[in-house]
Amino acid sequence: MLKSLTIFIFLLVALNANAQEDAWVYLTDKPNETAALANPTAILTQKAIDRKQNHAIPIDSRDVPVHEPYISILKSQVGITVMAKSKWFNAVHVRGTETDISALLNLTFVDHIDFADNGLDVGSRVGALEDKTNVEDESVVFMYGDTQNQVEMINVDDLHLADFTGEGMTIAVLDAGFPNVNTMTAFQRLRDNGDLLDGYDFVNRTEAVYDNVSSSHGTRVLSTMAAYIQDEFVGTAPDASYYLFITEDANSENPVEESYWVEAAERADSLGVDLINTSLGYTEFDNPNYSYTPADMNGQTAFISKGASIAVEKGLLVVVSAGNSGATAWQTVGAPADSPDVLSVGAVDANGDYVAFSSQGGAAQVGYQKPDVVARGGAAYVVNENNAITQNNGTSLSGPILCGGIASLWQAIPDASPTEVMDLVRQSASQYATPDDFLGYGIPDLALARTLGVEEETFSTFSFYPNPVKDKLKFNAPIDSNNLKIIIYTSLGQEVHTLKLSQGVSNVNVANLSSGIYVMKVSAEHHSKTFKFIKE
Repeated sequence: MLKSLTIFIFLLVALNANAQEDAWVYLTDKPNETAALANPTAILTQKAIDRKQNHAIPIDSRDVPVHEPYISILKSQVGITVMAKSKWFNAVHVRGTETDISALLNLTFVDHIDFADNGLDVGSRVGALEDKTNVEDESVVFMYGDTQNQVEMINVDDLHLADFTGEGMTIAVLDAGFPNVNTMTAFQRLRDNGDLLDGYDFVNRTEAVYDNVSSSHGTRVLSTMAAYIQDEFVGTAPDASYYLFITEDANSENPVEESYWVEAAERADSLGVDLINTSLGYTEFDNPNYSYTPADMNGQTAFISKGASIAVEKGLLVVVSAGNSGATAWQTVGAPADSPDVLSVGAVDANGDYVAFSSQGGAAQVGYQKPDVVARGGAAYVVNENNAITQNNGTSLSGPILCGGIASLWQAIPDASPTEVMDLVRQSASQYATPDDFLGYGIPDLALARTLGVEEETFSTFSFYPNPVKDKLKFNAPIDSNNLKIIIYTSLGQEVHTLKLSQGVSNVNVANLSSGIYVMKVSAEHHSKTFKFIKE
């Protein structure tokens, strides 16, 4: 009996030693970095460069691709399969046995390795990840048909009436399969207008995104934004342009899908995409050793969440479905919806009431609100892969419904940065003053967000100098500045000066003020903005 037990233990150890593991291999450098940054058009499209310049986003080492000779060497190592790569993290996702992966540390260009199974890491997963480094169409009046409620709920129909339908905005949809999008009549208008740009299947490494029939999830998601059926169905951004990227393997749940997602986000950035929509979320995997816990949903643990945050740093606006775990033991939002930098969208029904499946905010999101906002995800209308209008449940739908609406909004306020657009969406929402873990800031009013954004631009041309100041504080104000009122307060809130800007008033004498920090409130009708200055 003892001998049999010994043999069993030996076989078990041998099996474990040969078990396939997933890991991220982080590289030390990018030898081609200097040359690439000197010639950015070699690594980014002109649209991407223009977008970064418009939003003052620097082009840096993270825009430089992973050094291909390093990848070739990794592919040649015993037992190693390269699954994906990330220029933002300067990392390569590999698969192999624990022994073979660990042996990669012997390569001089490998900095460290982070196993998907946290128990195999010397350090934690968190500690291992460090940063190395408009043309308007003629007005169209839509008959929304079945989508009327989900469109009107976020007031994007008002934007459409003002000819803001997503024209000139580019959205990358990172999802599962997109069967029949290239043939369905619901997307005929999209194709005829040249707005179905391109696609790639990162799972199967093919451009045949319409042939992947393992899931029709992406087709339905896309329909909420882009589909058009005369008098029956209109998406929230029918005139935006779309890239379709498959990053989800519908046949399994493995952290390599996080790497596929980051790789697709990097490509979206390189192509000059404005928004990313993703109705995917990662919490638990087929291999339980890889699974996250609700406590990991802090925006700093999951690889995909940190990748989503970098996407925002790079100037993209990322809209993520919150998840469908509200009525389960998991309950809280998944990754990457847990990133504080993305706009996470929960779900309500046709009446605007919370639906039980919508994932909630939780204790892991310290200092920030999740979900951010909500839109209709209860019995929302979609067009399925058979070109039939039907209803589905899920934050998978509330996310893209709002994403398309935001594309239409951003077209109306093109000078706003991604973070400014997200802030305007939150500020326009129904419970902005009293957010909670169910609806976040509530249901956005995108027409109101546009108004807030336009009024914000009133102040964008206002400036003052010098700062710090000794005697006279001078103003550069808009041409029509008669409506601007200026009030100066001490840091304790005491009012010390009030004036209205006019042609005869372009400065204020602050020589008599004590040294310190002051707050200046500039008001235009019902809106205002505050600035700070230092009195020497």
